[in-house]
Parts: sequence; C-alpha cells; structure tokens
Amino acid sequence: MGIFSRTRDIIAANFSDLLDRSEDPARMIRQIIFEMNETLVEVRSSAARAIADQKEMRRHIAKLDALQTDWKEKAELALSKNREDLATAALIEKRKASDMADRLRTEVAQLDEVLGGYEADIAKLQQKLSDARSRQSHIANRMESAENLYRMREMTNGDRVEDAFSRFEELERRVDAAQGRADAMSMGRGKSLEEELAELQAAERVADELAELKAAQNHSQTGTGE
Repeated sequence: MGIFSRTRDIIAANFSDLLDRSEDPARMIRQIIFEMNETLVEVRSSAARAIADQKEMRRHIAKLDALQTDWKEKAELALSKNREDLATAALIEKRKASDMADRLRTEVAQLDEVLGGYEADIAKLQQKLSDARSRQSHIANRMESAENLYRMREMTNGDRVEDAFSRFEELERRVDAAQGRADAMSMGRGKSLEEELAELQAAERVADELAELKAAQNHSQTGTGE
C-alpha cells in the first residue's frame, strides 16, 4: 500500500505531518514525489480518455442532427405525395435520432464537468508536487549541513585531536620541568663574570638589530613619501 490511495488524499495531505512521523524524511519525500508523479500521469490519462470520448460523442451528435434533417425532408416528401403513413414513420425515426442526440448532449455536458474536475485536480497536484520538490531540496540541504557539521565535530572532538593535545601538554610539562631544573640550579648563587659579559653582548646585539630595523623602517617610509 502506498502513502496515498486516491488523488484527493494527495491534495489533502499535510507533508509536514508525514515527514515529522517518518524515521527517514529523505526517503519519505522521495516516495511522496514518486506517487504524486504516478497519480498525475493517471489523472492526465483519464482526462485524455474523457476528451477523446467527448469528441466521438460530438461527431455522433453531428451525424444525428444531419439524420434528423434527412428524415424531416423525407417526411415532407411523403406528405407531398399524400403518403401520410410514410411521413409518420419518417417523423418517428427523426424523433429517435433527436432523442439519441439529446442523450449524447447530456453526456457531453457531464464530461465537461468531469474535465473541469480533472483540470482542477491536475493544477492542485502540480502545486503539491512543486511543494514536495521544494521540501526535498530543503531536506537535502539540511542533511548535507548536518553531515558537514558531524564531520567537523568529529575532527575537533575525535581521538586524533585529543591525542595531539595530549602530546602538546606532555611537551609543555617537559619544558616546564627542564626550566624548573635550570631555575633551581641558579638559585643561591650570583652570576659569573662570563654570564654577565654574555648578557651585555646579547643586549648589544639586540640594540644593534633594533637600530637596523628602525633605520630600514624610516627608509621605507621616506621612499613611500616620495
């Protein structure tokens, strides 16, 4: 059994309720669109058959109208020849043709109403189908966003990231320990002559580098100004 059993079920369907109750909305919307397309084909086929029947009926009506004219002429001819019996028989045949034409006209009118209903149903089905396809696109976009979000969270919260941070923390602990040992060894003693001279030399190198950077920056600004 499909989701829909009749055209009216599709027209009256609430897609939001159907999708909310479904465990797999993407699969549900594909099934809805499939059944709607099938129903649309069936309705159009029924409308095509009704149009064909109507055309055939109109051809029969035209033939019956011509037959009525023919029987009327025969009745007039018979009456002109004083053959009232033949004139009466011809008029009876004319009446039969007229009654049949009237019945066919009634059926044509009924088919007009049926075709009007088909036309309205097709328009509503097409609107519903457009809505369903829009929902399908929306669901596909949501699914893609959800999958991307899952992959991103997996990357940031996965085991590999946790392992990397653990290694960083271990390295930081080792650096802290080494720094602690160095600080501990320097505690309680002053700086040697070599250490003080090394610090002076390092400070002088830093001052020289700073002066070079300032000179380069001034030169760059002067060049830009020109």
